[in-house]
Amino acid sequence: MTKLTQDQRRGFWAAWTGWTLDGMDSFIYALVLSGALTELLPKSGMNGGPANVAFIGSILFALFLVGWGLSSIWGPVADRFGRTRTLAASVLMYAVFTGAAALAQNVWELGTFRFLAGVGIGGEWALAGTYVAEAWPEDRRKMGAGYLQTGYYTGFFLAAALNYTVGARYGWRAMFLCGLVPVVLSLYIVFKVKEPERWTKAAPQAKRVSPLLEIFSTHYRRRTLVNAALLTVSIVGLWAGAVYEPTAIIQLAKKAGMTQGEAVRIASMGTGLLSIGTILGCVLVPPMSERWGRRSALALYFAGMAICIYLSFGWAFYLADGLTTFIVLLFFLGFFGGNFAVYSLWLPEQYGTPVRATAFAFTTSFGRLIGAGVNFLLGWAIRDYGSLGVPVAWTAVAFLLGLAVIPLALETRGQPLPE
Repeated sequence: MTKLTQDQRRGFWAAWTGWTLDGMDSFIYALVLSGALTELLPKSGMNGGPANVAFIGSILFALFLVGWGLSSIWGPVADRFGRTRTLAASVLMYAVFTGAAALAQNVWELGTFRFLAGVGIGGEWALAGTYVAEAWPEDRRKMGAGYLQTGYYTGFFLAAALNYTVGARYGWRAMFLCGLVPVVLSLYIVFKVKEPERWTKAAPQAKRVSPLLEIFSTHYRRRTLVNAALLTVSIVGLWAGAVYEPTAIIQLAKKAGMTQGEAVRIASMGTGLLSIGTILGCVLVPPMSERWGRRSALALYFAGMAICIYLSFGWAFYLADGLTTFIVLLFFLGFFGGNFAVYSLWLPEQYGTPVRATAFAFTTSFGRLIGAGVNFLLGWAIRDYGSLGVPVAWTAVAFLLGLAVIPLALETRGQPLPE
């Protein structure tokens, strides 16, 4: 196995840390949703009851996903000007506007800050995934993709730990202030991380083509559309479960007679368990993808997600004493949520260096725009149904549809990263 150079190790840890803090910043909202909106809705002249908190929360999350979807702009920038500088800019943007959310005085300000943070957060995965695929040697990049994806869910774990300590004691504004930490990382990336040699060699060619048009050329069109469809499935299904998981635990904990502070801590522990399961799922993606192929590995994760979303939100959430059962199921929901690691490994293998970042950014961002619409509809469904369990459970259907799309995807097992 090829030994990594100091630059490769430094670059990986910078990308991994950025992805970790990205996960932390993006999940902070889910953890503080109940407390933040309970305070801000009355200040905005709105009802601050639990049903309206879930409804408005879903709208703000949809707005966040719209910002995330618009992050496709980072791909062409990275293909033209380089991976590391663009990565640093995206990290800086999501950190600044996550921190700014601590200053929100009403739901409109909070929504604006979350939208702008989403634009920055959405670029991180495409840029970090592209960087690791290009910077690491061929015999190690597949495991590198799996290791990279653990960062995002380590961020979930960090967010949960902060919520258990900082959030439970100092409130939701302090949690958003913690999201300023990645500013330091952006400066480190600018000064310490070198561009991958693959991109340096391909840069002259990248400047002669329009990467966004190229990924819809005859050569790439089918795989671009199929990848966008698969990412849409993953985003719609996983995010619906992940973003409502803390709120669901808080509701179950209060139903069991716990105080708000106790409920917040239980929600943090549940999120930590979900994160541990997802990290394990990510680590196992590369060996499974190498043994069974990319399509088969993704199909296994999709099937597991469909089952776990239904069991957790459609069944355990409605048990008379379902808190423990719901939390146990979160581990398995997290494990199969590791399906995102398949894309970190698979997407770079399907595109050449001049358009790789654009393809990665577009296919991941497209699903977020669809996910924004689904989450908006989900908010209406939760308000009309009067409970978040059944509406969220219905998102399991997305994974069943995804199983029908997987056979159309390009299998790349055993193929080197294209130039």
